[in-house]
Amino acid sequence: MPSVTHEALVELFKNRPTLAAEMLQDALGQPVPTFTEARVESSDLTEVMPSDRRADVILVMLLGEQQRPAMAIVVEVQLGVDPDKPYVWPVYVTQTRARHRCPTWLLIVTIDPEIARWCARPIDAGHPGLTLMPLVLGPAGVPVVIDAEQAKAAPEVVVLSAMAHGQGEAGEAIGVAFLGAAAGLDEERRAVYGDLVLSSLNAAARRTLEAMMKSGYEFQSDFARSYVAKGRKEGMEKGMEKGREQGILEAKAHDVIAVLEARGLEVPAEVRERVLASTDLAELDRWIRRAAVVSDARELLATTGS
Repeated sequence: MPSVTHEALVELFKNRPTLAAEMLQDALGQPVPTFTEARVESSDLTEVMPSDRRADVILVMLLGEQQRPAMAIVVEVQLGVDPDKPYVWPVYVTQTRARHRCPTWLLIVTIDPEIARWCARPIDAGHPGLTLMPLVLGPAGVPVVIDAEQAKAAPEVVVLSAMAHGQGEAGEAIGVAFLGAAAGLDEERRAVYGDLVLSSLNAAARRTLEAMMKSGYEFQSDFARSYVAKGRKEGMEKGMEKGREQGILEAKAHDVIAVLEARGLEVPAEVRERVLASTDLAELDRWIRRAAVVSDARELLATTGS
């Protein structure tokens, strides 16, 4: 079952159909043909394949009044190593090209530098001279968005920026830029995007955003409300900073367990206790990513040497 992070990244590209073309051209330096409209197409490829295959997002760039397909982009979000993907990705490209009769590119999106390197390896399709070179958008290629006007024009890009760079020095500036764009979003996107940005930032940046939130902006999801409430309660008892950090630790620990259980994996008591007892945010972030790909819950601890 796809993780929360995976689904969040997929939604960014669905909500802003031009995002894939923008990232190909601006971040990866790939020339994109002229188009007048970008449209999300069905990603279900089962009608032309014997097994159930579904790409994350398929976008078609249309040109002119006749809406002629100028190009198609298959967007795949990849958060872990999957040996099946080098065999599946070429099929996605060729079947999409056959369906829409236009040039088709594969764009792989990841927020992990190591996974980005794995995804970028050439794929030998088995026919002489037929090699697929995936185009990979990793953290290094995602722009650092700190300009409020840029954030307002492309809120999905600033969310992507937070997910890629929120733990670094630019985290606070990215978060502030997002808050400037949040007012222009519909309620649903404001809630989802706000929570993504908040959970992606470093502790100092989160403190700054919380102070700004108190002055007039509130996130809408249950997670964010409980997170802020937890921070306030602990602040009265032990200080605001400790409460905020504890709330984040608990939320991330429960996210690790939730991802494992959602994938149908049994979570042994020792694994559950170790995860819930963790006080290391970086460790919990690694475990969330690993929880989406491990085949046994015990592998979660083995990968960190615990």
